[in-house]
Amino acid sequence: EVRRRGSHIVMQKKTESSTITVPVPNHREVRMGTLHSIIRQSCLPKSLFEVDR
Repeated sequence: EVRRRGSHIVMQKKTESSTITVPVPNHREVRMGTLHSIIRQSCLPKSLFEVDR
């Protein structure tokens, strides 16, 4: 966590070639499109976020 602003938490990860910054809403529920955007910005594979039902 880098900082908080209102109802959002800003996360950062520094790599050799760049810095990845991802804002994460701190809400009880997050819309599906917002969640997809956060996953895409995180540069992590979608499989890490899949839940077995």
